[in-house]
Amino acid sequence: MKKKLIIIGAGMASGRALEHLIEQAPDAYDVTLFNAEPRGNYNRIMLSPVLSGEKTFEEIVTHTAEWYEENGVTCRFGERIVSIDRQAKTVTAENGDVLAYDKLMFGTGSNPFIIPLPGHDLDGVIAYRDLEDTNRMIALSEQPGARAVVIGGGLLGLEAAAGLKARGVEVTVVHIMGHLMERQLDEAAGYLLRKALVDKGITVMCSANSKEILGEDGKVKALLLDDGTELPCDLLVMAVGIRPNVALAQSVGLDTDKGILVNDQMVTSDPDILAVGECVEHNGAIFGLVAPLYDQAKVIAKTLMQEDAAFVNKEVSTKLKVTGCDLFSAGDFADAEGREDIVFRDPARGVYKRLVLENDRLIGAVMYGDTADGSWFFGLIKDGTDVSDMRDTLIFGPAYQGGAAVDPMAAVAALPADAEICGCNGVCKGQIVDAINGGATTLEDVRAQTKASGSCGTCTGLVEQVLASTLGDDFVIPAAQSVCGCTDLSHEDVRRLIKSQELKSQAAVWQELGWSTPNGCHVCRPAINYYLLADWPVEYQDDPQSRFVNERNHANIQKDGTYSVVPRMWGGVTTPDELRAIADAADKYNVPTVKVTGGQRIDLLGVRKEDLPAIWYDLNQAGMVSGHAYSKGLRTVKTCVGTDHCRVATQDSTGLGIKLEKELWGSWTPHKLKLGVSGCPRNCAEATCKDIGVICVDSGYEISVAGAAGMEVKETEALTKVDTEEEAIEIITAFTQLYREQAKYLDRVFKWVAKVGLDWCKEQVVDDLENRKALVARFDLSQSVYRTDPWAEHAQPQKAATYAPLADLTLEAAE
Repeated sequence: MKKKLIIIGAGMASGRALEHLIEQAPDAYDVTLFNAEPRGNYNRIMLSPVLSGEKTFEEIVTHTAEWYEENGVTCRFGERIVSIDRQAKTVTAENGDVLAYDKLMFGTGSNPFIIPLPGHDLDGVIAYRDLEDTNRMIALSEQPGARAVVIGGGLLGLEAAAGLKARGVEVTVVHIMGHLMERQLDEAAGYLLRKALVDKGITVMCSANSKEILGEDGKVKALLLDDGTELPCDLLVMAVGIRPNVALAQSVGLDTDKGILVNDQMVTSDPDILAVGECVEHNGAIFGLVAPLYDQAKVIAKTLMQEDAAFVNKEVSTKLKVTGCDLFSAGDFADAEGREDIVFRDPARGVYKRLVLENDRLIGAVMYGDTADGSWFFGLIKDGTDVSDMRDTLIFGPAYQGGAAVDPMAAVAALPADAEICGCNGVCKGQIVDAINGGATTLEDVRAQTKASGSCGTCTGLVEQVLASTLGDDFVIPAAQSVCGCTDLSHEDVRRLIKSQELKSQAAVWQELGWSTPNGCHVCRPAINYYLLADWPVEYQDDPQSRFVNERNHANIQKDGTYSVVPRMWGGVTTPDELRAIADAADKYNVPTVKVTGGQRIDLLGVRKEDLPAIWYDLNQAGMVSGHAYSKGLRTVKTCVGTDHCRVATQDSTGLGIKLEKELWGSWTPHKLKLGVSGCPRNCAEATCKDIGVICVDSGYEISVAGAAGMEVKETEALTKVDTEEEAIEIITAFTQLYREQAKYLDRVFKWVAKVGLDWCKEQVVDDLENRKALVARFDLSQSVYRTDPWAEHAQPQKAATYAPLADLTLEAAE
């Protein structure tokens, strides 16, 4: 008969313990899971990407309702346990239900610390701990001109500030210490981090002491500092630390101090009650990092299965990505007598490394910007390795041990099995190696089996190195692919060299970049042609023979050799005269199929090639131009009817769509470009699955990018929110030009953004106003050449003759 296990709290530690228990002893317990939040397990570490708009909540859920159901877990979410009868071994829920247990597990986590300043109980003063707090901050970003103050310059405070800023909120960080993240970083690294945040538009005030929270009508309105400075705000976020949640444990007489006291087996002072996670205290230590919590989860699962296991609080390193900046720290890096520093700085790359030595041993390390060797340095600290022989080259990492470059894989191979690889999910090298030995041969396989590199992605390179060192020649670390067999250069290399060497013709590219063929091939010529016209729109003349057949003939070829003709309809709007012209053309040229497209256009399918110039001419006479439905360029701007007709619309979405289409049409891009403009959040124009989408709201325009709705389906990511049409058009134009200048040929917007990062795109077109205007100017220069109608040009007699067949082979021979 199954024993009854009740778990209080669905946090990351109890969730991982539940996974281990179900994997190793699925029939041992009937499990009932209580959680005060109205939801199950999710990756709390990833709330910051949810706040910034990079992820949805659904993407960070670790256990779905289906998972609980499949594994027989009874869920009581949104319910608290109000009392425990240890003698009767029962718990009482809020609704009065009394449930018996054989074993009880506390996973109550921690509570955010709220500084008891005057005004701390005002509406609008929140912590940053759960989804409700996150949603509160997201809601603030929907208010025009919203301002927030974040108290606390630790990891959570900075992530809150960065997420709010990403959503367009004006943010000030107030930190009492002299530099940010003082527990993890020294002063120099803290300075670099502060500089990076200021560059993003976040105001940072260090050595600032909060005195009082000011309110009006019960709501927060400002933070008053002790020097008299007043910081206006609509929301105040306190991110100043956490404390173990021990209230329930104390109420039932369990031994507690700072946390719930547990032994090495995670058992409390009651042998039938266990505890795990941030609520526990073990040998005087309390916990906030995920790695030791996951170690606890393994031990508590073994204890529940009556197997021997003991939790050991290992020394841990901290490897983080804070607002896009890579950070690493380990050991003791405080100044003290008898210690020696080795420091490396690279201002151009924003890299800082500091090693602290004592008695020929590495005892501390701080790294900013380049943290690739962090695990190796941590191993030296943990093992107490004598580093005297490598002292002169130590700062350069494992590739230069002893003064000579060696195979970097050797350092990875030398890492012990318990070396942490993925800090977000608490995955060590041994687990990854076990997965590889069990059949995982790709990065995706390892992610699926161990979750390593599945959260922030910082450790992806290290995971790939473990794969390479374990599989040997059977695994090749992905490298940038060459453009084609004509060259070893990647697309990125070619783009950079065309610009830096001012190569303005295909012949110059073949010669100066050492092409192995005289004139390229069918793979590289379209790409090089695009890169040249994008970088040198005035100097370079487009080469039609380096284009695909659809772009050469300005129509899409069909399987029977006929073509489709799609005239442009600005923003999806047409007129009776245009419709009559389309109908007349369909009749005149015997078009077999007339179809309405998903992009709010009309497609004439089955037009013979020799009829193309004539049908274009007729459509031109009605004022219609090419819809570029065949091009690597702007295809359509889909709109809803907007305020002209819709009773719930908030802005003139149709008008904005027309303006955008008239601004962008004719431009060539790395791949096709589709936009959508919806007049309200009901999103009738499906803007959130386009390359660029706009959602109109009462207070302005929410611009998002990098969606997809073809072979891959992906929701757009929030770029920014603006107040006016003019700003929206400028930012979208700048983003389009950035895509034109930076993306690999044939990469859709969503693939390009995934490579360069949304934060970088925001820096270029949202934060940097001067750069935004420069991008728009370069786009306008290009459009002075390419914003023309190719149909009108090719309908002229000289060009039209090229569409005629070479000979009529249907005539019968004479006698």
